[in-house]
Amino acid sequence: MKKTKTITTDDILLKLCQSISNVLSTATDSQVGYSAMVQKINKTSLKPDIGCFVLFDGGFTGLVVNNFSQQAALEIYQNYMLKMGIQQEDLAIHHSSDEVADVLGELMNQAVGDFTSKIRRELQISITQNQPKMLALNKQILLSVDTNLDRPQARRVSFTTEKNNIFYLELAMDKTEFIQLEEFEQHDDIDPDTIIENAKREQADKQKQESASTVDFDLLDELGI
Repeated sequence: MKKTKTITTDDILLKLCQSISNVLSTATDSQVGYSAMVQKINKTSLKPDIGCFVLFDGGFTGLVVNNFSQQAALEIYQNYMLKMGIQQEDLAIHHSSDEVADVLGELMNQAVGDFTSKIRRELQISITQNQPKMLALNKQILLSVDTNLDRPQARRVSFTTEKNNIFYLELAMDKTEFIQLEEFEQHDDIDPDTIIENAKREQADKQKQESASTVDFDLLDELGI
């Protein structure tokens, strides 16, 4: 008798942790890891200093929350920008800066995109998600999935940056199992390295355009136009 393979809620959480760790490590050229121990929690919430949330829908419904300390947020932001070729003196120094929120929001969007691709490839189901938006906070905000979950589960996982700064992932979704009845081929999607290289190329193109625009304005000034 053929043995079936079962994927549980915690297996899905592990896939999400792997996507976040891989994308952030690749994007920042530094090691971002997560704890092997997972904490059961009753509620998910956005907490200071800066965080974002993502809603999943489709093959399963869920809510993902990321809470960053200001130190972790700045380290990830600065490492990413330095890898992109931005000079140290041009970097934001406050976690509440719009630049920090924009970069972290984009990185989390890439991580979630990697996760949804992995779910589609490995579980053969499709899930959609909203665009993550980073919020600088000084108070805790409770969040819940706006749907009737039969058996809701919530988990918290701690992540550590290369400089030992901490941030947290929280996941809330229905207790579920996916059972593989037959073998199937998994088609590889774009990996995190490709995602980061595309983002780096876009950033370089943007800088070239801005530099060209500055040169044009200088030329017009010289001509008195």
